[in-house]
Amino acid sequence: MAKDVDHSYIATLVLRAQAQNSDAFAELYGMTYNKVYNYACHYLKDIHLAQDAVQEVYITALKNINKLKDPLLFVAWLNQISFHTCYDICEKKNKKYGVVDDEILESICDDHISSNPERQTLDRDENRRLQEAINRLPVNEKEVIIMKFFNNMKLDEIANATDVSKSTVKRYLANAMERLQQSMKD
Repeated sequence: MAKDVDHSYIATLVLRAQAQNSDAFAELYGMTYNKVYNYACHYLKDIHLAQDAVQEVYITALKNINKLKDPLLFVAWLNQISFHTCYDICEKKNKKYGVVDDEILESICDDHISSNPERQTLDRDENRRLQEAINRLPVNEKEVIIMKFFNNMKLDEIANATDVSKSTVKRYLANAMERLQQSMKD
């Protein structure tokens, strides 16, 4: 989906889809599929999981399209569904393989502390506090933090995946980092 999306045309398609026009929803799907798929691939780093995520995203969108109050916000709404779907898939995958959030954060920590149990305990507590702080962030800030630091995405990739400008991504990151720093001080 290109950056110069015609939101008014999408809004008319949404209104038609809300009136049970399956062709309109099919056209919405066609206009947004590549963006949703690319986002899921970046987030999940697995094409098979990404395909599952895309299917979930559009099932959720179809089931809930009548709940969308402002059709002009369809793209943003779809981005939120994509984020939540990918996040949920990651959570399920982590639980399936016995990985919990604290263990994920531990895996990105410096391995040199392994010989110091006291430092390991302190780091584990700090990681738990960081995970809790990330979970308290507003959705858009949490999304860019996860994409930037957990999925190693570049700012341009994040902007493309979330359909916002690069400066907006930078603002979200700056706000999130400030909130996280404040949470970690407390």
